[in-house]
Amino acid sequence: MVDAAAFRRAARPPQSAVAALLADLAPRFGQRLSTAPAVREQHANTVTGQPNQPPDAVVYALSTAEVSDVVRLCAGHDVPVIPFGTGTSLEGHVNAPFGGVSIDLSGMDQLIAVHVEDLDCVVQPGLTRKRLNEQLRDTGLFFPIDPGADASIGGMASTRASGTNAVRYGTMRDVVLGLEVVGADGQVMRTGGRARKSSAGYDLTRLFVGAEGTLGVVTELTLKLAGQPEAVSAGVCPFPGVRAACDATIATIQSGLPVARIELLDAAQVAACNAYSKLALPVSPMLFVEFHGSAAGVAEQAERFGEIAAEFGGGPFDWATQAEARSRLWQARHDAYWAALALRPGAKAISTDVCVPISRLAECVEATEADIAETGLLAPIVGHVGDGNFHTLPLFDPDDAAEVARMKGFVGRLVERALAMGGTCTGEHGVGQGKARYLPQEFPPATMAAMARLKRAFDPQDIMNPGKIL
Repeated sequence: MVDAAAFRRAARPPQSAVAALLADLAPRFGQRLSTAPAVREQHANTVTGQPNQPPDAVVYALSTAEVSDVVRLCAGHDVPVIPFGTGTSLEGHVNAPFGGVSIDLSGMDQLIAVHVEDLDCVVQPGLTRKRLNEQLRDTGLFFPIDPGADASIGGMASTRASGTNAVRYGTMRDVVLGLEVVGADGQVMRTGGRARKSSAGYDLTRLFVGAEGTLGVVTELTLKLAGQPEAVSAGVCPFPGVRAACDATIATIQSGLPVARIELLDAAQVAACNAYSKLALPVSPMLFVEFHGSAAGVAEQAERFGEIAAEFGGGPFDWATQAEARSRLWQARHDAYWAALALRPGAKAISTDVCVPISRLAECVEATEADIAETGLLAPIVGHVGDGNFHTLPLFDPDDAAEVARMKGFVGRLVERALAMGGTCTGEHGVGQGKARYLPQEFPPATMAAMARLKRAFDPQDIMNPGKIL
């Protein structure tokens, strides 16, 4: 049995090693190497409650060759490497608890190729999903994975992101066909390819998708695309309670209705969105729903969903096909985090992320709602409930020790509840630092040992984003 702690990095590298590394990097990168405190802090965690742990330096890479050079030099000096896309991850993935060099990949932002007939494209990791879709607009194709934030494609692959469209289009695991990756020794490898299926060798592509930069730095991605739908309809449907909304979701999925998005907001989150996004929705648990297809098809699907919702006391289901109305609705959903923060100015929020089998969804959400009430927290609930994934956003005063303890106790119980129902501690945010302590609860020791062996095989020095996952 391999003990993950047996080779885990335990301390920052000596300052002399960092200084020698910076001396080696400076002639190669000039002004694209920064040790300014503000730049370093911007490249550590800034989104959620994880503490900000900046790297020793930031390098702005513009090519795979430059990434390879940085990793090779860091390996030579035994200094950590932390890949950085846009910094929108939620579990402290870009923090540098052991110092090191943050490789900023935002300058590697090109759409390299589009193969319209094959419905795929090749991109650099710094390209963001919104910019990719802007460039694809005239092709009749689009990139369907939508985590809300305008995240970089490389970061989305590294965290195995998904989002509102996952119920129909899957997650990053499903759309990444191949990768170019710089390993911990600086060597460049390629995995997968443009073929839609292959039985050749180990599936290294799936290994790197979700590895969170702990096994290598992604420098190029081949992605599966989808055809832009002929028609789109979206709407909102209020319900008397979260259980009714979840039960309607389960019935919708089990009926085979091809819903593209189905999002849950509890009453607290609806109130927050009304105030923040200037909406006028009924303040009750609600589903945001979207259908893709032909004009006749989406009309039929919307009508059928309305019938299902009515069976569980929901309605009326108001839907529209106008792009402006849909965009406003979904922007409000994507702004849910900021809307929740505005409910309590000055507070911090933790965005939780569990996923359970769809049959246990209503039970899990209802139990979580009761836990929130008993704990006395303000914690709106939102969720990609079409695949059993939901979030809470507990707000807390970081200077109030008792409130912090209540928040942590609630988050721990939420994860334990999901695991007891056959679920997972993270459906899409990834492990990073924030969920690392829950991984041994989800997997048996033999599985954790296997992960440790993989980490040691790919990164024997533990320089690749150390302190994450394991």
